[in-house]
Amino acid sequence: MSMSDPIGDMLTRIRNAGRAKHATCLVPGSKIKKSILDLMKEEGFIKDYESVKVNETFEDYKVFLKYDQTKRPIIRELIRVSTPGRRVYIKSAEIRPYKNNIGTLIVSTSKGIMTGKNARKLKLGGEVILKMS
Repeated sequence: MSMSDPIGDMLTRIRNAGRAKHATCLVPGSKIKKSILDLMKEEGFIKDYESVKVNETFEDYKVFLKYDQTKRPIIRELIRVSTPGRRVYIKSAEIRPYKNNIGTLIVSTSKGIMTGKNARKLKLGGEVILKMS
């Protein structure tokens, strides 16, 4: 059976692993998921991730989750905005700081996947993939 929303599935796996206090979680791999994980690492929401070969053609990503001193997950909120059934697009002028710059928007633009902050700086609009804080 095929998955209707692979990005939503990845976010749910990360969210559930964080709530269950797991150190890692396994996510099926793709190029767009790799880009999103790169941004999550760059923004400090996850420690790291590594590629794990499933077989010759497929790979998964082992995501190392990050927790604060009180063992609460750093990722408090992870929301999928644009879904396969309801695409959400935004102009560069409409991109605002999310949660007073505590949170991050991830936007798919013509120049690739980037944070909302970078998209606004480069004056690029696009599809809002997710928001996290």
